[in-house]
Amino acid sequence: MPNLNIAIIQANLLWEDKAANTERFGRLLEQVRPGTDLILLPETFTTAFPVDPKRFAEKEDGPTIQWLQNQAKAKNAVICATFPLEQDGHYFNSLVWMRPDGSYNLYFKRHTFTMGGENKLVERGEKQLIVELKGWRIKPMVCYDIRFPVWARNRYKDGQYEYDLAFYLANFPDSRMIVWNTLLVARAIENQAYWIGVNRVGDDAHGLHYSGESQVINARGEVISKAEPYQEAVMHCTLDYDALQRFRTKFPLGPDWDGFEINT
Repeated sequence: MPNLNIAIIQANLLWEDKAANTERFGRLLEQVRPGTDLILLPETFTTAFPVDPKRFAEKEDGPTIQWLQNQAKAKNAVICATFPLEQDGHYFNSLVWMRPDGSYNLYFKRHTFTMGGENKLVERGEKQLIVELKGWRIKPMVCYDIRFPVWARNRYKDGQYEYDLAFYLANFPDSRMIVWNTLLVARAIENQAYWIGVNRVGDDAHGLHYSGESQVINARGEVISKAEPYQEAVMHCTLDYDALQRFRTKFPLGPDWDGFEINT
């Protein structure tokens, strides 16, 4: 299986300014290296978090989807980001997995952040998403999902792990970085997969500060790449599939995992 080349964009988000944010990310995307397979942007990259979806949500034929299609085509890479989406009068914090050919998958954030009032603004999703890229099976999730290990749980069946890489796109404030750093490592260890956390920097309109600390963690729980805190960055990392399989073979947790069901 080929390795996977990842680019993580850790950036400041301007409050409720879609035009300025897309322009900023357009400039940052110019730093992404040729040969990158997957580009990850922070949660609600066009507006910051949270915002009134009745003012800022778009439909699937709106400008943000079109912008992501254009960028994915130009970079010849999958781009993943979230923004407020409206479907048939329902609002979601929607993660978009955008391919270079313009096709895409959606994941609606499962765990809306009740303490921040997100649950009053958008509905929570009911379905998990696993996508494939260059033979890798990948599970995308969003921010507050990090606190709910059952939703993130890997499965093992007939000698096959359900996913090889999972990630969170987030707006995670610096006051809770002990949670961010601890749970990202725990998720990698307990699920025997690569894990990535993508976070923003800067300040928001509610007075929260964001240190970023975007990072990549291997299945051993080792942080193999981490962005400088409080700094915008375009961070590149290559994930080694053979190294992951060697570790799974040497220390095979999967066959001993408990079976479970999720009721939504």
